[in-house]
Amino acid sequence: MVGIMWLGSGACCNWLGSRNGLQACYQAPPGERPSQRNRPARHDRPPARPADFVIHDKAEFDKVVSLDSKVMKLAGNMQFTEGPVWIRDGGYLLFSDVPANEIKKWHNGKLTTFRKPSNHANGNLLDEQGRLLSCEHGSRSLTRTNRNGSVETLVNHYKGQRFNSPNDLGVGSDGTIWFTDPPYGLNKRKRELDDNNVFCFHPKTGDLEIVASDFDRPNGLCLSPGEKKLYIADSGSPRRIRVFDVQPDGSLSNGRVFCTIDKGVPDGIRCDQDGRVFSSAGDGVHIFSPAGALLGKILVPETPANLCFGGPDGKTLFITARTSLYCVKLNVAGASLCKPSYGGR
Repeated sequence: MVGIMWLGSGACCNWLGSRNGLQACYQAPPGERPSQRNRPARHDRPPARPADFVIHDKAEFDKVVSLDSKVMKLAGNMQFTEGPVWIRDGGYLLFSDVPANEIKKWHNGKLTTFRKPSNHANGNLLDEQGRLLSCEHGSRSLTRTNRNGSVETLVNHYKGQRFNSPNDLGVGSDGTIWFTDPPYGLNKRKRELDDNNVFCFHPKTGDLEIVASDFDRPNGLCLSPGEKKLYIADSGSPRRIRVFDVQPDGSLSNGRVFCTIDKGVPDGIRCDQDGRVFSSAGDGVHIFSPAGALLGKILVPETPANLCFGGPDGKTLFITARTSLYCVKLNVAGASLCKPSYGGR
């Protein structure tokens, strides 16, 4: 038997991007007491234990998560964790501790500092050549870590106006980069752009365009398998994920609502190999079918901010949640490309 633990309400925080590591916190809606999953007869039932899942569609959820999977805490005692990315060759995870001004490295059960200072990096991802890309709140820029370890600014302004605070990004197989630019990391610095935009950047040509400007707080984003669709989370008042068709030039069309988050807000999002969408939320990670139906939830002790697939087979979901790093083993791998590893420090 798998019992279900009621988690209650949770707080969702967004770092404001100062050198003091300030956070703005607000309460997510009250938690829910989910139904229990397929109880066996009482005489067959093992001792009850807190569960890690809420099931909405058992048949579909079982394709993603095994009955015996458990959410495991890998590391803690950090400030506000974000932006996980798996480095396949080398078998380690990088992620941001934003207010601590660090990028952390988790490898073989050991947590170390990969970069400090990090310019308060938030989202991280690999480009098509396996180089580390980071959205930096402190520098208000998108940067690339080259193979010799040098950090290069790719872009930090649009038509002469500085970005708000680049937050998260997605990368196509041709090197195209989409990134979100909400104001979370501005703190008291002067705002130069009127809107909270989603940008498309082409590193090979230097071309930069606004592809969406009607979000309240654009946040996490990810490409579908095949890169025909781009999902973008809005962590502002809509609390929803929208999906767009991706055009050959990187522009977006046919925007529509994919799903709405019922607890907290969407932040980091990823697709698996079959096109399901995994979204961080107030009570854990919500898993949606390619059609936008909620299949179930992976409950996490702390409110997640972001997530990524990794591990040797790509079937481990790593979750950055407030002060900690968690993981859970899945039956499916992520949709991200099998890219060469970043070969830095």
